[in-house]
Amino acid sequence: MLSKNELKYIQSLCHKKQREAEGLFIAEGAKLAEELLQSNYRVKKIYALAEWVAAHPGLTEDLHTVTEAELKKISLLQTPNRVLIIAEQQPPEALALTHHNFTLALDGVQDPGNLGTIIRIADWFGIRQIVASEDTVERYNPKVIQATMGSFLRVNMYYGPLTGYLQNCGLPIFGAVLDGKSLYQQEAVQEAVLVIGNEAKGIREPLLSMITHPVTIPRIGGAESLNAAVAAGIIVSHLKTI
Repeated sequence: MLSKNELKYIQSLCHKKQREAEGLFIAEGAKLAEELLQSNYRVKKIYALAEWVAAHPGLTEDLHTVTEAELKKISLLQTPNRVLIIAEQQPPEALALTHHNFTLALDGVQDPGNLGTIIRIADWFGIRQIVASEDTVERYNPKVIQATMGSFLRVNMYYGPLTGYLQNCGLPIFGAVLDGKSLYQQEAVQEAVLVIGNEAKGIREPLLSMITHPVTIPRIGGAESLNAAVAAGIIVSHLKTI
């Protein structure tokens, strides 16, 4: 049975300040749990229903069997999915500046669902690193982790000033803008940086002036815009060589 203090502690990890202070994050659901347990992330605590525990004998982590009612109290999901894990955050790997890299650069992406989906897109297309401005949503936000469906384990994220990175990357810099070259007239490339801007404001100055290849997705219908993750997926699918 979960104590009140333990319940409050788990709930406190919903807040960025507490996650950063503890160096921990929350991941929920059977799929994420399986991938985390097989990764090099250090799992600190597991809270799971008896059926999940029975199906995973031999776990050495701090394991707590909880009821459905208790799992619902600590879960951030509308429908809790059998298991919640608390794991240690990892520092980002060294940022690769070598050629033959395709990198996503995120300029102020704020929506956790968008970031999680972009990480998942990067994983699908074999993109191993994302560079993000410091005001981009935190990668260990529980909603980001959930939206990645485990892809955060395979995609490195580096937070810092984008201007310095773009100045030194030595690669073609593509940017998603409204008045750029049609994406369908652009040849695919093996190495490049693709800049994706904020959901409402787009790419900020001075980054716009650093884009060497502005591209746009031609609009055929009447939709006003595409969200950042959808745009990223379409552009990467046409721009990146296999």
